[in-house]
Amino acid sequence: MSDTKDDKTLSVNPKKTLTMKRPGMEQGTVRQNFSHGRTKAVVVETKKRKFSMPGEKQETPAPAIALKPRAPQPAAAPVVAAPQAPQPAPRPAPPSSRSGMVLNELSTEEMEARRRALQDSKVREVEERKRAAEDAQRRAEDEERRRREREESARRQADEEARLQAEAESRRRAEEEARRRAPAAEPVVAEEEDEKPKGGAVKRGPIKPEVAAPKPVKTKGEDDRRRGKLTLNAALSGDEARGRSLSSMRRRQEKFKRAMHGETREKIQREVILPETITIQELANRMAERAVDIVKFFMKQGQMMKPGDVIDADTAELVASEFGHTVKRVAESDVEEGMFNIEDKSEDLKSRPPVVTIMGHVDHGKTSLLDAIRNANVVAGEAGGITQHIGAYQVEQDGQKITFIDTPGHAAFTQMRARGAQATDIAILVVAADDSVMPQTIESINHAKAAGVPIIVAINKIDKPAANAQKVRTELLQHEVFVESMGGEVLDVEVSATQKLNLDKLLEAILLQSEILDLKANPDRTAEGVVIEAKLDKGRGPVATVLVQTGTLKTGDILVAGNEWGRVRALVDDHGGQVKEAGPSMPVEVLGLQGTPQAGDRFAVVENEARAREISEYRQRLAREKSVARQAGQRGSLEQMMSQLQTSGLKEFPLLIKGDVQGSIEAIVSALDKLGTDEVRARIVHSGAGAITESDVSLAETSGAAIIGFNVRANKQARDASEQAGIEIRYYNIIYDLVDDIKAAMSGLLSPERRETFLGNAEILEVFNITKVGKVAGCRVTEGKMERGAGVRLIRDNVVIHEGTLKTLKRFKDEVSEVPVGQECGMAFANYEDIRAGDVIEAFRVEMVKRTL
Repeated sequence: MSDTKDDKTLSVNPKKTLTMKRPGMEQGTVRQNFSHGRTKAVVVETKKRKFSMPGEKQETPAPAIALKPRAPQPAAAPVVAAPQAPQPAPRPAPPSSRSGMVLNELSTEEMEARRRALQDSKVREVEERKRAAEDAQRRAEDEERRRREREESARRQADEEARLQAEAESRRRAEEEARRRAPAAEPVVAEEEDEKPKGGAVKRGPIKPEVAAPKPVKTKGEDDRRRGKLTLNAALSGDEARGRSLSSMRRRQEKFKRAMHGETREKIQREVILPETITIQELANRMAERAVDIVKFFMKQGQMMKPGDVIDADTAELVASEFGHTVKRVAESDVEEGMFNIEDKSEDLKSRPPVVTIMGHVDHGKTSLLDAIRNANVVAGEAGGITQHIGAYQVEQDGQKITFIDTPGHAAFTQMRARGAQATDIAILVVAADDSVMPQTIESINHAKAAGVPIIVAINKIDKPAANAQKVRTELLQHEVFVESMGGEVLDVEVSATQKLNLDKLLEAILLQSEILDLKANPDRTAEGVVIEAKLDKGRGPVATVLVQTGTLKTGDILVAGNEWGRVRALVDDHGGQVKEAGPSMPVEVLGLQGTPQAGDRFAVVENEARAREISEYRQRLAREKSVARQAGQRGSLEQMMSQLQTSGLKEFPLLIKGDVQGSIEAIVSALDKLGTDEVRARIVHSGAGAITESDVSLAETSGAAIIGFNVRANKQARDASEQAGIEIRYYNIIYDLVDDIKAAMSGLLSPERRETFLGNAEILEVFNITKVGKVAGCRVTEGKMERGAGVRLIRDNVVIHEGTLKTLKRFKDEVSEVPVGQECGMAFANYEDIRAGDVIEAFRVEMVKRTL
């Protein structure tokens, strides 16, 4: 069954799918575009569905028209058998004939669509071919241009190589030409030598070889000759574009030559001197490296540093080692090296006078004994103020000199040993024959033993009726002082200062002891010694009384004493006369120091003012740091003091007690012992009868004790020392007041008792979450009251969840100080929000109750 209409053929085959065919075209294709100019032809299949008119009965749709037969479709057979010839009139047709009409109409529309798609695809294909041709032409042009550029570059490079080769060849030929001309001149010289007469009377020099005519050199013009130089015109014209300097060009040429020959400059290893701290820039300067390289090194280690940052010596040593340098470490204290304790050769040592200090209890006759010795050995008219003024003097016995230091007993030992100075060779212990051994006598014995100096016992006041020298010797045995008459080695002499009895025997004993000690020193070297005392004189400035221990001190020497330095302007001896030099064991006054040193400071002579100033500045800086640290310690709070005391377990209250009589002291000590508990107790560092002296202040400073004076007072030196050390001296005359004050002070060491008072409970009814405030608990006070600022605990299921403080306490919208029982309020915790309905808030107040003994 077939129908022909407008060159269209409709063929129906019951065994095949219904198809439409057009002459010359089997199927529709569409060309698809991709990137990089690729295309692809795609077969298009179009499926149409039948649309029913409104009111029509829905029928089973006809199978779709397949443009490309793929497989037999069995469902098409019933549809193909049904249609009949189309009716000419457009009236409704039976279902079978209407099906054939619809099929015909669909075929026409499909053919039109296919035709249009085919035409569009042909147009697109032509455009794509045209665009692809343009792209290919553009790529070819680019490739041609790049090829020409490569050829041009290669040509230029070849020309440059040819030029360099020609220059090298010309240089080589010139060198060969010069070498050929040089040997050619030698035969001429030889021939001249052969033609010389054999007598050798005539001597001619060799004939100079003929030198080739020099090449014409282009003369430099004025501009060429002064190029690169800064002239006045160039400077005033403001021309900023200056050429490179000659040295810069020379460095550049040298660097280029080294690079051409593969040479590397050898790194110079240096010895770098490193102090305790150093900046990165200074370290770079000492290593002759760039600071940037050191900063890069630190960055590799993960540290960001700047050239101005300070690093310690260990880090600096690591950096210097990494850069290939050796290190020499120095410290600030190295400036003092070589000042003291210089070893002398045994053949240079010569005998020197002994240095003697007189010690003993108060009012046992030390001053009287000193005056008696001085007056017996000093010419009349020279006695009096000079010796007292200088504080040290020399006496002569049997042609040998003895130096006495006029200082208050063991105070000198304390100060000098504290500063590392040892000035005394022999200690004379003065004991009154009527009083025998007293507390300060025992203290003097201990100081002399600690200093390691031999003791000579002078039993004074033997002219008194109550004198008992044997009792003195016996009591000294209790303190391990064994005199010769009791089988020991300690010399003892019975003397009377007022009657001037046996003073020569005492001096002979001193000389005998010095012979045993074999005291020697080297006078032919720079001087060292110790400062006995120093003061500020209105007319003469700072004046220091020094004892030369070794070497010879001369006028004009540069001296460093303690924290001060100066050039010696004058030396004054114990008689008040000026001397040019002072040898070993000679006391002199020194004028010319920049400031007043401390008693007990060591002094030494240095080579120049620069070193003296450096040492002085270093010591002054150390003294300032110690002073600041001590003041910071004195300003420490009670809590810090308690924490320091708690480290030792039992807290101790150190005291130094001085009284008028021994009975009062014993009563005070026993009363203070009764105050002690398991937690705190009084520790008596030292107790004794007599006035408060500078020695007591020194002892209190080292032990951190308070000084208590009962019916006694401190002398001026002790008061000055206590003010300087920041130690309080308290005076009492009633023993009960003293005990009460000590009791109150010791009570301050007791840790206060923590006492807690219950205030009330509140139950949380509801929890509100308020913006910018947090969680707020709506509560009802069930017991007691709630106070603002009180401590609170949050209790959940009878377990304490949190303890802290209230942030807010409100009644309605007002902030209130307290809320009584039965009322409702709003509460919020500080830094805590885990609150729930049903929790209980307990309020309490904490009080710290001070404890007393």
